Amino acid sequence: MNKIFLDIETIPAHENNHELLREIHRKNTEKNSRIEKDFKKYLAQTSFDGGFGQIVCICYSINDEAIETLTGNETEILQKFWKVAKDIDLFIGFNIMEFDLRFIYQRSIVLKVKPTKVLNFARYRNDPIYDIMHEWKRWNMTTSISLDTLAKILGLPTSKDGGIEGKDVAQAYKDGRIEEICEYCERDVELTRKIYKRMMFE
Repeated sequence: MNKIFLDIETIPAHENNHELLREIHRKNTEKNSRIEKDFKKYLAQTSFDGGFGQIVCICYSINDEAIETLTGNETEILQKFWKVAKDIDLFIGFNIMEFDLRFIYQRSIVLKVKPTKVLNFARYRNDPIYDIMHEWKRWNMTTSISLDTLAKILGLPTSKDGGIEGKDVAQAYKDGRIEEICEYCERDVELTRKIYKRMMFE
């Protein structure tokens, strides 16, 4: 069985979409009082939205192999990812059902990159997607835990000690610190693999 451990890093919408987002923001704030009123903050939140956000890098490792990093042109990142994914049996990550894999699928549709694999996102299963966050919680949807906290619970080195964290990615990208972003993503992949092996009692 081929297992892939993966993580992605994302940034807010490209400036080409800012005017469209301003119009969407204006209409949404008129209808919904819960929408973030400040446009800059609203824009920052698009880094979690596969419709408008962008992928900076996808880091992955197959089984016990070295970690690979895909970065550069977003369309090419997705094309390379799906080329790898076609031979994968199990996709493993932290919160990948709600974020990473969903984001990858949405960006693939936006950028017209056809997936090589159709994944079942059904809840309460661990095949073909093993979401470490949900498996740790045993699918309790009323609680939450971070990767950093879970690492500390298990006595594993956190991936947050090497410099930037997720909240720093957008600014780091603006500063041209792509290598640091990728290194952070790689650390998350390695930590994910360690946690998975711990949970499997390997």
